Amino acid sequence: MRAALCKSLNGPDGIVVEDLPAPVPGPGEVRLRVRAAALNFLDTLITRGRYQHKPDLPFSQGAEVAGEIDEVGDGVEGLVVGQRACAYLSWGGAREQVIARVEHVIPVPEGISDIVAAGVNVTYGTAMHGLKDRGRLQTGETVAVLGAAGGAGLAAVEVAKRLGAKVIAVASSSQKLEVCRQHGADLLLNYATTDLKQGLRDLTGGRGVDVVYDCVGGDHSEPALRGLAWMGRYFVVGFAAGAIPRIPLNLVLLKSCDVVGVLWGESTRRNPQQHRSNMQTVLDWIAAGELKPHTHAVLPLTDTAEAIRMLDRREAAGKVIVTM
Repeated sequence: MRAALCKSLNGPDGIVVEDLPAPVPGPGEVRLRVRAAALNFLDTLITRGRYQHKPDLPFSQGAEVAGEIDEVGDGVEGLVVGQRACAYLSWGGAREQVIARVEHVIPVPEGISDIVAAGVNVTYGTAMHGLKDRGRLQTGETVAVLGAAGGAGLAAVEVAKRLGAKVIAVASSSQKLEVCRQHGADLLLNYATTDLKQGLRDLTGGRGVDVVYDCVGGDHSEPALRGLAWMGRYFVVGFAAGAIPRIPLNLVLLKSCDVVGVLWGESTRRNPQQHRSNMQTVLDWIAAGELKPHTHAVLPLTDTAEAIRMLDRREAAGKVIVTM
């Protein structure tokens, strides 16, 4: 089988495509013939040794895949050879065959393509865990999504709308904001041209937002926190800007607000049944046309390095997918 392998921690420059032996599933595992694998911002970090998980070299990129089950290990129930499914892997998806734990494999309903199914676990899974499980989002609340045009941000825009919230999409260009509007954002804020704190207050009549869903970090975090309403909630989702912010704790006190960590990957390991339930809900919404995942680009496996460069350049609006 072919696999895109990170053989040195030089980002996309360290990636080559080579042939490997087919893996064999063990007890409680299935083997998927991969049709599509999704890349995320974490792939720009993990290929440079800057992610919180540091797999041994060489490893494949891609935390999530979709395809067809072609072998099952001992003790596997409820999944059969030939069944279409998607799976969360943490990493290792950019190859023609992968092994996944049965609890992380979810059947894909008819009518959902492999390209779409490959890209829902990380982004929509994080949005569901953050907004529903951790944030207890209520109908009518106002949510500001930072980095709203990226894969994680667009998923949060859509899920927040589906849960009954009013959504402010925050992004760095009018083109990206237009994508957010097409995916349901009620209000748009360009933080490249507008003061973020004041912009959030202006869009809420001076009150501030109930929730900040922050995929960006860096210099944007403190002004976003200052744009929260009294007793609001600030969700720490990721640091696409690169820098981990240092937020003055007196702001948390003065607003009597909650700062909530959203570490979705760890939650899937600690509570796989909750993740499965969330993903089945997401896939049902997609099948019904209530969510419309946006794909920025689809490239062949041989162009995995260029796919990661797209994410490096911050040009992706939605998901970047590699196909086999």
